[in-house]
Order: sequence, then structure tokens, then C-alpha cells
Amino acid sequence: MLRVALIGSTGYTALEVARLLAAHRGAELTVATSRSDEGKPLAEIHPSLAGRCDIALSQFEPDEIAKQADVAMCCLPHGASAQSVKDLVDAGMRVVDFSADFRLSSVELYEHWYGVKHPWPERVGNVVYGMPEFFAEQIATADVVANPGCYPTSAIMPLAPLVKAGLVDCQDIIVDSKSGVSGAGRSPKLGTLYCEANEQIAAYAIASHRHGPEMQDLIHRISGQSVEVLFTPHLTPMDRGILSTIYVRPTVAAGQAPVDIQAKMMDKLRETYADEPFIHVVDHLPSTKHVAMTNHVQMTVRVSGTEEAPGRAVIVCAIDNLTKGASGAAIQNMNVMFGLDPSEGL
Repeated sequence: MLRVALIGSTGYTALEVARLLAAHRGAELTVATSRSDEGKPLAEIHPSLAGRCDIALSQFEPDEIAKQADVAMCCLPHGASAQSVKDLVDAGMRVVDFSADFRLSSVELYEHWYGVKHPWPERVGNVVYGMPEFFAEQIATADVVANPGCYPTSAIMPLAPLVKAGLVDCQDIIVDSKSGVSGAGRSPKLGTLYCEANEQIAAYAIASHRHGPEMQDLIHRISGQSVEVLFTPHLTPMDRGILSTIYVRPTVAAGQAPVDIQAKMMDKLRETYADEPFIHVVDHLPSTKHVAMTNHVQMTVRVSGTEEAPGRAVIVCAIDNLTKGASGAAIQNMNVMFGLDPSEGL
């Protein structure tokens, strides 16, 4: 059995890792750490694990963790994760990092958006992005994998193939995303209190959310094209899920009917993901309930306008933010890293 360490065990993504590993036939959780809850059973922190996980929480000691585990799932916050990842790698471990500390392609871009000095700058831009649909070969041999952001997953998946194929205007992309409250983490915050979040939907971080540059950076890496993305996230009163509605302007020759443009874009997405078990190009309009508690992605395209004046293409993509947007992607990455069936445990 592959032995897995959970670093930073009190949040929702850590709970999701433990839940998925409980059903994994080739891996098991052997270590779980917490700086503040040492000695407590993990099931005391996450009562839904009662009877399924008897791990006691321990302090973060990389050399000891390396004796008990083969791979670490690092669920620490941005800015705090990189040093722990370095310590684990130095101890001989392979790591899937949930933070944004290794996702971006340059130190300058990271330090601009996250406002902290990176403790392992030589690895920024030299860590594979954890999206096996595009980077499986590199993931298979990686010592560190940068697990994708949740919002970026819902945008990169549908956009990258269309940009690469030259089917959309790279300078006119709007990503409008709605997320469940779990996306804000488990620590209490004013905006996520029940009386603040319930019965309302609210935009936040307009043109300033850190996932905007991640979308642009990764679409460029995958497609070779520079893009401009206007990203607006919204908090919605549901536990989990992301629905992204993406507006693009197709690059089409005059006289093409919207239905033909739509078919061409759908065909490109189907061709790209034909062999990917988790990505589904569907005819219906996806919703968050269609993918809840799964590692699956659903996407579709609609094109407005007329043959004389084609309008925008509207792409709708749904994921579960805690599964394909975080912990499910991490399990998928782990499977690829260790030569297991990518779908195992998912």
C-alpha cells in the first residue's frame, strides 16, 4: 500500500483527502499533522471520519514523516506551505502541494500577487502543474506537484483547448464564477458566517483575485498563446461546487452560422478530452449538483447571434471545488505519480 501523509489536517481539503483515501484500494493514510491539535484523533477534528480513520495528529517533523509515508498531501495555506514542502523533499519525500506557492511561472508574478517572499524561489516555474489531462508525463516523475486552484480548473479546462486551436479571441475572455462557501476555507470569517452568506450572492475581488493570473499563466503554458482574462468570482450560499460561465468571442469566418461555430467548439473539446475519464463535454447545461462529491467535470458551449452577425460563445463548466478543484485532483495526481490507475479512489 502507498503510504500517505496529510500535512495540515484541520481544513476541508484535508477532510476530503481522508474521505477519498478511506475508499482507495492502493493507498492509505498513515500520518496526519497539526500544529495546534497534536495528540487528538483526526476523527475528533472531523467527526464524519469516526469509525473510518483512527490516526492521531502529530507535529510536523519531516524526517519522522518520511519514515512513515511515501507521499505527502500538503494542505497548508499560501505563503506557509513552500518551506514545509522544501523540508519534506529534503527528507526524501514526494509532495502534492495544495497551496499556490508553486503554481505560477515566475517568482515576480508570485510575490506580486501573494505579497510574500518565496522561501524556495529556484523551484518557482520548475514545478509541474497538477493537471494530468495536460501534464501527466511530467507528473509521473515529479518530486513536487502544484495542485491546481479550484476556480482556475473550471476555466482552464474548457478554455485551453479552444485557445490552442485558435477558435477564440485571446484578448476578450470573461470568466464569471460562482463558488460554494467551502471555497473560503474552514477558518471563521465575517463574510462566510451563516447570517452573512445565507440568502445572498455576492461578487468579490473584482479584477484582483489571485486566481486570475493563474488562469492566464496556465492557458499560456498549455496553448502557447498569451490571453487576457477578466475574472469575477462570486460567493453563493451552498456548501460546495463551482459553476463558471465563460464569455468568449469566436474567431470565425463570415457567414458561419452560430450552430456550426458551436459544433466546431464542442468537437474540439470532445477531441481533446476523448480519453480523459473525468472530463465530459455534454449537450445539456451543467450544474453543480451534476458533479457534486465527484472528481468529474462537465462543460458545454452555446453560441449567440445570427449567421450574418455571430455573437459570443458562452461556455458553462461545473466542478466540485473540494474534489476536482482540490483533493480529488490531488488523489488523481498521486495516482499518476506512483503508476496507479488515475481513477483509483475517485
